[in-house]
Amino acid sequence: MRVAKLLTAPIAVLMTVAGLSAPALAQARPHGTTHTRHFEVRRHHPDVRVPVVVRRSGEALIDLNAAAPGTDWAVKGAESAVVSVSVDDRYATDLVVSGAQPLHRQLALGRLTVGLHQLRLHFAEERSAAVSTSAVLDTLRVSTYAPGSPEYQVLRYAPVVYGRNLAALGSPYQNATTDTPLIAWHDTAPATTPGHTTLTYSVVWSNEDGGTNTPALMARWGRTTDIEWIYSVEVDEHGNRVAGSDTYQAPDHRTLHFSGRYEGDHALLETCTSNNNMCDVVDDPMRFFLSSLPTLPAGQAREYLMDDNPWTYEIMAKEMLREGKIEAPSAATPLTPEVSDQRNYLYAVLKKTTDSANTGASWVGVSLGVRLVNGDTVHLSHHVDPTWSIQRDDPAASTVELPAGTTADDIAEVSVHRVVVGTDTGAAVHVTAIKRGFLLGEDYLPQQSFLTWNGDVLLDRDTSSAVIWRR
Repeated sequence: MRVAKLLTAPIAVLMTVAGLSAPALAQARPHGTTHTRHFEVRRHHPDVRVPVVVRRSGEALIDLNAAAPGTDWAVKGAESAVVSVSVDDRYATDLVVSGAQPLHRQLALGRLTVGLHQLRLHFAEERSAAVSTSAVLDTLRVSTYAPGSPEYQVLRYAPVVYGRNLAALGSPYQNATTDTPLIAWHDTAPATTPGHTTLTYSVVWSNEDGGTNTPALMARWGRTTDIEWIYSVEVDEHGNRVAGSDTYQAPDHRTLHFSGRYEGDHALLETCTSNNNMCDVVDDPMRFFLSSLPTLPAGQAREYLMDDNPWTYEIMAKEMLREGKIEAPSAATPLTPEVSDQRNYLYAVLKKTTDSANTGASWVGVSLGVRLVNGDTVHLSHHVDPTWSIQRDDPAASTVELPAGTTADDIAEVSVHRVVVGTDTGAAVHVTAIKRGFLLGEDYLPQQSFLTWNGDVLLDRDTSSAVIWRR
């Protein structure tokens, strides 16, 4: 599997060393050095304060590895420890930390000016699981991106997402235990006006408590995380926001013009529905300012960002276990649509094109099939529901449920199947690639992809299925 990519060298680097004055810091930590000392942020202890020297003003990011011994996202009441991060006593972001294994995280801090600043790390007791006592942070690095760089423009307009506090779903700190924001990214595209650019920002949450049900998420989207675009803005040729151009994804997936508050150039949004849509009025105490610097390479499914952050699969699976959305092992079978242990699935990305409109009540989808070496049964990604087949023609992730204990070596064939929803429109489908296929290991992390295929298989009324890969 891919691992998370390192950032390109920033225009200005900020070093952080606890207990050193600014002159000593400048001498002790030359440009480009990452500080590897660990900081332990503890319950009932003073906040950890770290001096930060900014050598050039710009938008700041913080990279770190984070762990919380004694916590487990799969265990109710032990989900996480929450660290609130401030700069110069300005609240920047919360960091939800789960598990004893350090995970790499990248967060935004907003604009910082030249000079000495103080980073404050606070153990948020009221937001953390009662059993959690500390969070350990190390390999901490803060970087700034100055005006004139492409990274600066992306970071300048990235929104801040406040947490969700729906009364039906628990406390005002519910994102510390469910549907927590994991990673973010941006996309760029030319705007209608020549020379202008549209920036669109998206977030991956650990799940969605409302919206698409769990079996359909696995079949149609290849995961149980929730991935949504949240905010879009047009900037002119000088990199300035076009007034009135910014929009956000509102409840019921509507696109509305943003009319809320800004912090600098950062729009303030709040997760306000059980399926993680946004509102532009904020009142939740939690705040998530994830780095949006990553972007999605052309021709890749959105799940590529999860693949680059493989720990997101572990968090995804553990949330399903804790929330009881997984079949009991004794009842688990690929013959029923209920979701079993997520280690029982093939995770694949399919590329296809449909030769006519694939919208409305009637359409033609594609399902993936898997036959194992020890039988004739073809396990289908859409199970028993045609609407769970893959409708979209973008590179699309899907999963196929397999018997518990299946390994990559047990898979004999992978096939594609034309699935009619409603009345057959007669549409033909060209299947042209399987871009990756893997299973999850015992630790819920993606194993090495073993499945790729390129070609052109036509599925139509006369040929409704085809084997595209054989061992």
